[in-house]
Amino acid sequence: MRSRSRQLVPIITCEHGGNNVPKRYSAWFAKAGKALKSHRGYDPGGLELAQQLAGRLNAPLFFSTTTRLLVDLNRSLGHPSLHSEFVPDLSDAVREPIVRDFYLPYRGQVEHEIASRIRSGQAVCHLSIHTFTPELHGITRDADVGILYDPHRKSEKRLADMWRSAIDTEHPGLRLRRNYPYRGTSDGFTTQLRKIHPGDVYAGIELEVNQRFPLAARRAWEKLCQAIVQATCSLFRGEGSPISMRF
Repeated sequence: MRSRSRQLVPIITCEHGGNNVPKRYSAWFAKAGKALKSHRGYDPGGLELAQQLAGRLNAPLFFSTTTRLLVDLNRSLGHPSLHSEFVPDLSDAVREPIVRDFYLPYRGQVEHEIASRIRSGQAVCHLSIHTFTPELHGITRDADVGILYDPHRKSEKRLADMWRSAIDTEHPGLRLRRNYPYRGTSDGFTTQLRKIHPGDVYAGIELEVNQRFPLAARRAWEKLCQAIVQATCSLFRGEGSPISMRF
């Protein structure tokens, strides 16, 4: 049976948008200042870029500013990194309220939006915005921007290739890499959503930007944001005008 063409609409998320500690858990993080300010606490620049993308694309934006050290919204339930070592007790009595109050509401809102769009006859391009530390465990990351996707899903590969090409056009000379510094199929929100929605209605792509940009010269960061936003708009044929695509 021939698949019908669906309008492809963007949804923007930012799981690690801030390093806020809820007041009732502040005692746990009294000595976590350094970690909270680092890439472990949040993704510097991620929320700013996500907000710019959502504004220009007129797309829904879902984000969290609660530190990932309390609960990582980009990890599956049961993942060993769901909570950090600053959460001193992982008994059900402690863990369940955190999951109930922060994890499930965030995930639920995004999942509801995606499901609603699909039921209405649209296809969803879910752009999950992240930034990564330039150096990890003494190893320098060899990329400026990474685009993460599942290479076995044709829709995601096509969109990732188009996005990479568009960013390269807007900002020549960037070190653009596919599925780096992480694999697009590693544990994450998009990976979980792929288990729910087939590739003809859902494409989940993570954007990873080197934190050397938001943490360094403001002008370089603004230039990169502008290039990424413009490149993303070009995929949807103008601001707020989603493309139609047959996957």
